[in-house]
Amino acid sequence: MKPNPISLPKPLISLLPAELQQQCVSQKCSKGERLFAQGQQPERMFFIGSGEAVLQRMGEHGTQLVLQRVRQGFISEASLQSSLYHCESIVTVAGDLVSIPISAIKQELLSNPEFAMRWVAMLNKELKRLRAQCERLSLKSVKDRLLHLIETEGEDGKLALGTGLKSIAAELSVSHEALYRTVAELEKQGVLYRFGNSICYK
Repeated sequence: MKPNPISLPKPLISLLPAELQQQCVSQKCSKGERLFAQGQQPERMFFIGSGEAVLQRMGEHGTQLVLQRVRQGFISEASLQSSLYHCESIVTVAGDLVSIPISAIKQELLSNPEFAMRWVAMLNKELKRLRAQCERLSLKSVKDRLLHLIETEGEDGKLALGTGLKSIAAELSVSHEALYRTVAELEKQGVLYRFGNSICYK
């Protein structure tokens, strides 16, 4: 990762107090780059400004389980209260990120009530997203999960694919073959269509 002159995404400017903004480091990240490893001690919090990164860990059957996929926002917020990372983070689409010292965030949360309330609001928003994810994974069919994902995670019926359908399949906890078949059927029915690197719900 290469540090750049500080250029913060708008969500961070509205969230972080000036003292924390001054401690931010803006960086370019490349596809396949590891932000942190499982078992590593957390030192910095990462905010994905553009591109995509995932939290993942190895499942019992030797397959990678995607726990979180972030296209804009913090990744691994739980590291604020954890002595070790319980998974790893990998960049899946090259882009920009900002890192902030965790110790500085903790100190600011203790001393700045206004920032603490903004942080709580941010976590509430993430909680709502995770609840939607739980609801999605309770759906039986690949079709229902896919349409739910587009409706809840997309914008105006348009969902960016990031690294492609294979990564979306991991997020939906289905095989990529099943997802490819479902997408093809829905395109044939006129329910979905592709636009650039996005999939759209008519």
